[in-house]
Amino acid sequence: MLPWVVRRTRLPLLSLRCVDCGSRSATTGEGRFRVNANGKLLDVWLLVRCVSCDRTSKLPVHERAAVRSLDPAELHGYRVNDPGLVASRLLDPLLARRNRFTLDWTGAWRLDIPSPWLDEGWPVQVGVVFDDPVPVRPDRLIARGLGLSRNEVLRRIKCGVPLRRPTSAGFTFTVMPEG
Repeated sequence: MLPWVVRRTRLPLLSLRCVDCGSRSATTGEGRFRVNANGKLLDVWLLVRCVSCDRTSKLPVHERAAVRSLDPAELHGYRVNDPGLVASRLLDPLLARRNRFTLDWTGAWRLDIPSPWLDEGWPVQVGVVFDDPVPVRPDRLIARGLGLSRNEVLRRIKCGVPLRRPTSAGFTFTVMPEG
């Protein structure tokens, strides 16, 4: 089985309406948190910036959380703007739902495939794994990886997942010979 890997190249943009200019695209930029203490309670926000007008907004991560309720390593990550923590919070579906944004993965991922595999016997089986939850349609991903048209993908590919429905979970498919 040949391994294909879908990898994130940068953090995705946020589809989030700007209150100043009405644009629907924001970025986390360098990835920064704002931590504010009020007595023994903390507020933690993820800072995002409008792509059009550069206005900064705050997405609440923790509101009025007791200091002791947070893991010390996580709290340190918020204070030092840990890039891994920024990515994990941005990719958290609960944070997205609570703050009413979706992720725009356009141009934020790449497909890593092994060097030429034409020496393999037919049919060829391929396993796709995702490093991050990048939603892609399998027919488009396979067409890009094999250099085929999407119609030819529908003809030559045997797969256990719907080819025209986005997925971010790993799957396998079989490439059948031409003919």
